[in-house]
Amino acid sequence: MPLTTAPDTLPTRIGTEILNLLLPHHRTTDPVPAPVRVPAQAFPHQLRRIDAFVRDGAPIVFTLPGFPCKSPNPAKVLGHLPDQGERLSLTFLNTLCTKIERIYPPGARVIICSDGHVFGDLIGVPDDHIDAYADDLRTQIGRMGLHRLSVFDLRDVLGDLPHDAKRSHVHERYAPTLEALRAEIRSDSQALALYRGITRFLVEDTADWTGTRSALQRACRQRAYGVIQRSRAWGDLIAEQHPRAVRLSIHPQPIGAPKFGIRLLDAPDAWTTPWHSAALRRTDGTWALMPRAEAARTGRLVRQGGKDSHFDQSRAACR
Repeated sequence: MPLTTAPDTLPTRIGTEILNLLLPHHRTTDPVPAPVRVPAQAFPHQLRRIDAFVRDGAPIVFTLPGFPCKSPNPAKVLGHLPDQGERLSLTFLNTLCTKIERIYPPGARVIICSDGHVFGDLIGVPDDHIDAYADDLRTQIGRMGLHRLSVFDLRDVLGDLPHDAKRSHVHERYAPTLEALRAEIRSDSQALALYRGITRFLVEDTADWTGTRSALQRACRQRAYGVIQRSRAWGDLIAEQHPRAVRLSIHPQPIGAPKFGIRLLDAPDAWTTPWHSAALRRTDGTWALMPRAEAARTGRLVRQGGKDSHFDQSRAACR
């Protein structure tokens, strides 16, 4: 049967279809009215990268920095290991790859770039907790048969060097200067929003502060600069290690930005992630992310495999 589509237009058509699978989950900073659907052509960076894989007939590679470790604030999370929130998010990402495979047989894979060690000292999480979290992610991926996912962290680049040495190496080689970052935050609204969002998370994640609230906010504002510096450094290292990959982000991104913001699960706050929250199963069977203390008020705690897993509203009615 003769081809009905010219060979040189085929990658663009397939690339558009693939990107259309991601668009319902796009997490953006731009105000978009609910009925309006942003066309795939508004994302030229992602289309170019996807098309390059399609032209080669190769699996599409996505990199997703995130899944660093659990928040150290026990009012927000169930513990320091992955739970149902992570399992649901991992399943979502694997299912997305499966959907891509249905329209593009070479398929896709997501490399989860676990960044806990990059800034663990700045967010107050012990390195052994970060190792345990990333190791358990790998275990969960294998146990659930999510073969289209993998985990990449600093150990894959710098081996068994001490954690502080790894952080210093990444910061010195890749991070922007503090002066340049401050200037960007003063002049760029998106950078300012990120800075404020990270500052808020640092304040919320501090559970053992004994000083004043204003002193805590000052300290977190300073640490936020370091977190952004290290995050930028991690992003550059990922780009160096995976130069062709399509870059995803768990943070909201402007339409058309080089990074594609993606929502993993439903949450009232666009910045909420599984590692800053607990999962709640609603009475209608849908899932949402929220602080542990809030979920505990409306749902009953469920344990799986001997560990706290999530909250369930339907079980709360039985109490």
